[in-house]
Amino acid sequence: MAEDQNLDTPLPNGADTQPQVGVVTQYVKDLSFENPNAPAVYQWQGQPEISVGFNIGANNLGDDLHEVALKVEARAVSGSQTAFAIELVYAGLFVLRNIPEDQLQPFLLAEAPRILFPFARRVVADTVRDGGFPPLMLEPIDFAALYMSQLAAQGGEQAEGDDNQVTGHA
Repeated sequence: MAEDQNLDTPLPNGADTQPQVGVVTQYVKDLSFENPNAPAVYQWQGQPEISVGFNIGANNLGDDLHEVALKVEARAVSGSQTAFAIELVYAGLFVLRNIPEDQLQPFLLAEAPRILFPFARRVVADTVRDGGFPPLMLEPIDFAALYMSQLAAQGGEQAEGDDNQVTGHA
């Protein structure tokens, strides 16, 4: 009898028009760790200076499927010597249905990275620890505030297209 149901008939209570968000999967897309001065680095005195930068990108993969990639780069330097460098691209596939157009970019560039961040943070901490250093625990990032500040810097215009990005330093 389900075959007899007209596919163009709306579902009761507007269920087919309600906004829906789902995480399909999340994954390490790219990971690089360098320890260029091993084993001498383990004898260095003092704390290295650590710099962290990140970039958020979103791509429409068709229909309701979007990939959001959170790229994290961190480097520990002591004097002119690099103790370690790590680059991680951690991504997630999101299904977004019935999301108003003006809410799509804020979700992809603020909310989706917030969902991905704890997992990317763990990968960074574990990788640095596995490289022989104390785990690098990234501070939480307010992606919504970062998105709003970059939007304000662009004059309030939302970018169109598949190359939506937000960048920052922690």
